[in-house]
Amino acid sequence: MALPTSWRLLWRQNRSRFIAFGFWLCLILAYQWYAFSNDLTSVEVIRRLLNIMRVPFVGPLVYVIFYALQPIIFFPSWLLTISGGFIYGIGYGFLYVLIGSNISSIVAYLVGRYFNDGLFRSATAGGIVDRYSKRMRENSFETVLVMRFLFLPYDIVSYLAGFLHIRWLPFLIATILGSIPGTAAFVLAGASIDGDFTGDKLGFDPWTLLWSFLLFSSSILIWRLIKARK
Repeated sequence: MALPTSWRLLWRQNRSRFIAFGFWLCLILAYQWYAFSNDLTSVEVIRRLLNIMRVPFVGPLVYVIFYALQPIIFFPSWLLTISGGFIYGIGYGFLYVLIGSNISSIVAYLVGRYFNDGLFRSATAGGIVDRYSKRMRENSFETVLVMRFLFLPYDIVSYLAGFLHIRWLPFLIATILGSIPGTAAFVLAGASIDGDFTGDKLGFDPWTLLWSFLLFSSSILIWRLIKARK
């Protein structure tokens, strides 16, 4: 059965994107299959990388690179943030997480932008998706800032921003500013862990955990103030 003319035209115009998407999907499935076949949870992956990440100079580099590439395989970013506080403490942990998370947001943004570089814009022109994306582009900074303060899935927000062609500079600035409270909260949560990160003999520093909770709450409060001002 022959494909409709519009589908064949779509394939010819976006062949490289379809091939890239197929490769990306295979990469995700390959990682998930490997993790499932070896009974590896996300926490177990972190546990296996702990010794490498603790090596001076090399460890932080490995951590930042892994964080930067995690949106490609949909590895939980919140777990990497917590593990950064656990491995490196509050100061260096916050620094490494901030670097890695912002690079990962750029990676996800560029991927989203690449796959929607004209692929769906013609199909959605004049529709509700087109109107909504225009509204988001007109308020790029505020839109991304609010989504970061709300702790919406980090990588999904970055993919969405790129996919809808939100301007990159407001996206980046809003991501850096909006993710600071959440990053600090999760790093503090990781730094409060007293144990081996696996649940065996796991304990917490109550005061550090309290500061984590206060920062988490402050992020929600900031969002409500922005909403009230709006």
